[in-house]
Amino acid sequence: MAEAACALNPPLYADLPGDVAVSFEFFPPKSEAMEATLWQSVETLAPLAPRFVSVTYGAGGSTRERTHATVARIAGETAIPAAAHLTCVNASRDEIDAIADGYWQAGVRHIVALRGDPPVAGGRFEARADGYASAAELVAGLKRLHDFEISVSAYPEVHPEAGSLAADLDAFKAKLDAGASRAITQFFFEPETFFRFRDAVAAAGISAEVVPGILPVSNFAQLQRMAVPCATNVPKWMAHLFAGLDDKPAARQLVAATVAAELCRRLYAGGVRHFHFYTLNRAELAYAICHMLGVRPSAPALEVAA
Repeated sequence: MAEAACALNPPLYADLPGDVAVSFEFFPPKSEAMEATLWQSVETLAPLAPRFVSVTYGAGGSTRERTHATVARIAGETAIPAAAHLTCVNASRDEIDAIADGYWQAGVRHIVALRGDPPVAGGRFEARADGYASAAELVAGLKRLHDFEISVSAYPEVHPEAGSLAADLDAFKAKLDAGASRAITQFFFEPETFFRFRDAVAAAGISAEVVPGILPVSNFAQLQRMAVPCATNVPKWMAHLFAGLDDKPAARQLVAATVAAELCRRLYAGGVRHFHFYTLNRAELAYAICHMLGVRPSAPALEVAA
C-alpha cells in the first residue's frame, strides 16, 4: 500500500515553492585549465543568485595566494558575495591579520574562519606561539580588525579530535561567542545525522544558523578517502549504489544527483531552507539539485558588480 500511495502522489520535487537559499564552495585552481573549469562553474551557478560563494584554503595555507586571487576576482567581476576561507595553520597573527586586511581592501566582507588541517596528513594541529591557537581566537581577531561576516565549521558527527559531543558543542559555542554568525557543517549523507545535531545544538542553547554542507558524490573512491580524516560515516547503501560504476562516469553522475537530491529533499521536509554545496569546482550536480529544489535562474550569468 505504501508503494501504491507513492505512485499516486505527485512527484517529490514538483511543488516546491523555490524558497531555498543556496551557497557554493570552490577550491582555488592549480593550473590555467583548472582556472577555466572553475570560472565555468561560477558562470553556471551565478544565475541561481547564491547567498555567497566561498573559496577554500589548502592545508597549511598552501593555496593562500591562489585563494586570494580567486576570491578577489569573484568579488571584483561578479555580483556574487564572495567569502574567503582563512585558517590558523603555519602563519603568525600578524600574517593572518595582513591577509584579512587585504581581503577587506578587495571588497571581501565575509570570511569562513577555520582552525585548519595540519599540513601533513595524519598529523595534529600545533599552534604557533605567535599565531592564533583556535578558530575561536581567529574569529575574535578578525572581528577586532573589521566587521566581517564570519562563518565557521560544525561537525554533525563530532570533530575527530573532540573528546565528546559536549566538548565539540562548547568549541562551537566559543566560535559564536567570539563573533561568528553561522556554522556550515561538514558533509554527511543521512538526514537524521543533521537533525540529531540540530537538536543537540538547540538543547545546548545555541540559536545561530546551522547550514548543512552537501557533497554531491560522483567518485565513490574519492569520497571514501575524503571521509576518513573528518570521521564522516559513509553508509553501506552508498557503496551498493555506486558498485559497478567505476568505468561509467555518466551513470555515476546520475546516481550522485539522485542521492544528493533525496538528502536535500528530506532535509527540506525537516525545515532546512539553506544548503551549502561542496562543488569540487564542478557545477552540474549542484545546479541539477538546485533546480529540483525550485531554485531557478534569476539573474544573468556573471552579472558585473557596479
